[in-house]
Amino acid sequence: MDMKLEVVVVPVTDVDRAKDFYTALGWRLDADVATGEDFRVVQTTPPGSPASVIFGTSVSSQPPGSAQGLHLIVDDISAAHDELKRRGAEPGDVFHDAGGVFHHAGTDARVPGPDPRRSSYGSFLSFNDPDGNGWVLQEITTRLPGRVDPATTAFASASDLASALRRAAAAHGEHESRTGEEDPDWPDWYARYMVSEQAGTEPPT
Repeated sequence: MDMKLEVVVVPVTDVDRAKDFYTALGWRLDADVATGEDFRVVQTTPPGSPASVIFGTSVSSQPPGSAQGLHLIVDDISAAHDELKRRGAEPGDVFHDAGGVFHHAGTDARVPGPDPRRSSYGSFLSFNDPDGNGWVLQEITTRLPGRVDPATTAFASASDLASALRRAAAAHGEHESRTGEEDPDWPDWYARYMVSEQAGTEPPT
């Protein structure tokens, strides 16, 4: 049975302030429903995300600001930093972890700047919402083998698809340089490359 993470509940103090903050980031407003003064549900969804975020009145018993380590995945950490800053989120600087596997809790072992090898999964940045709920952005450009069902290829947004096409185009250019001839079946090559990239399997040669 599939069990898909679809909603994360974030505890906030001021619902309207949180709503303004998250929608200013460009997150889609899916719902704002109140059944009275003591119960209100607001749902927003980050661009390209299959999971949504809910906050409101009487939707969480956790203290406001106690949600930490909420991860958002991007394919360009520097561009994401600039966009968050432009939208008023006040992100911290891009960093990588001294251990090189995953980032430590809090600010322990943070090393300034992106991963020196710019390896997938290795670069991060963080920001907080007005209540102090903590978000982390992680740069992923190539998925680990087995992370994605090899029988399934899906893109969460037009931007994700465009990025995948650009990576396929660059790889195909190298393929044509190696073969020394134009590939008339490039659509098939692109398709195989994009599927292998998502599935973490060997790409076409």
